[in-house]
Amino acid sequence: MPYTNAYLESEPARADVDARDGVLLLEFGAPWCPHCQGAQPAIEAFVSEHPQLQHIKIEDGRGKPLGRSFKVKLWPTLVLLREGQELARVVRPRTNEDLLELRSAMVGG
Repeated sequence: MPYTNAYLESEPARADVDARDGVLLLEFGAPWCPHCQGAQPAIEAFVSEHPQLQHIKIEDGRGKPLGRSFKVKLWPTLVLLREGQELARVVRPRTNEDLLELRSAMVGG
């Protein structure tokens, strides 16, 4: 699954996220968020390096249950999951180097 440019119109249920097979990158943020916009080149590069990776952008905000279930506080927050288990998390990445924890989890996970 390639890099996803658009945020989902409605977020999936946590049970649906946990039930997904394979490796999934959840990106929590908002289209108007300058931190989210600035992180896109690094996120797109990371996703393009891993063609087996599923990438989903979740528009987060007050009262959104999926973001709360992952304890998201700042945007963007990237959560890397395999078979519903969290492998790594990065908050407010700006550069490719900020995503090293995700890269390590892809290799070692």
